[in-house]
Amino acid sequence: MQPPWRREQREHFPGVPAWSLATSRLAPEEFGVSRLEDVTREWAWGDADGAGVRVCVLDTGVEAGHPRVGGLERSLVVADDGADLTVVDCDPVDPAGHGTACAGVIRSIAPAVSLTSVRVLTDGRSGSGAALMAGLRWAVEEGFDLVNLSLSTTRSQFLPVLHELADRAYFRRCVLVASAHNMPVVSFPWTFSSVISVASHDEPDPMTYYYNPAPPAEFYARGVRVPVAWPGGREIRSTGNSFAAPHITGICALILSRHRWLTPFQLKSVLYLAASNVVVSEGDAHVRA
Repeated sequence: MQPPWRREQREHFPGVPAWSLATSRLAPEEFGVSRLEDVTREWAWGDADGAGVRVCVLDTGVEAGHPRVGGLERSLVVADDGADLTVVDCDPVDPAGHGTACAGVIRSIAPAVSLTSVRVLTDGRSGSGAALMAGLRWAVEEGFDLVNLSLSTTRSQFLPVLHELADRAYFRRCVLVASAHNMPVVSFPWTFSSVISVASHDEPDPMTYYYNPAPPAEFYARGVRVPVAWPGGREIRSTGNSFAAPHITGICALILSRHRWLTPFQLKSVLYLAASNVVVSEGDAHVRA
């Protein structure tokens, strides 16, 4: 027999993407930990702003001039030169809007972070698996602190290479933050244990996030009717796990800007301990982290 929280999380909640949880209607399970009371949100990020942290957004490109983005360190695209795929500099534009939306969310959480865009998608929904591999390989080799992957592939032929790249990133202290698929299908790389995987909750606070005890999605962050940047200096509201992931990427940037020594394993542990549904035990009392 499955525990109640496992059964409840698999129910369908209208308006919330697959793998997500309507926390405004169903309270997430609390988790007690002991003798780790020093790891609070104040300890984790306090007044940090993301300074000194480099983030790569693998997506549809980013409109650097959008006021919610606030500029880019670099803008690149995976290009086919006829013989091979290469990552080359390009104009800081976004023909689809998806990457701009994600970059704007990250900037809203961590305003001093350094952002780089690598375009691997063409229309905001599709792109070649080879382009994804090339862009991710470049980002890992460039040594970014965080890579936001609000995308995935269902094609199993890319599984071995993606696994190898995700493991390489993990051991190089390059943290991959990947969104869960919006449909209940198997896709990658968000299902890998070496990444930080994110689905949505339906509350409006951008700093509220929850630990999920029933992976593959490990955390829930804001992802329903999120105000996001859109090309042409516009702003729209959109729903999807794609927009939950950059909330966690931004929070990770805050943590790393204050604690540069954290490994990916330690960062994920701090993220867990500072989640809104994790409590710290002090004797008989329970204090929310």
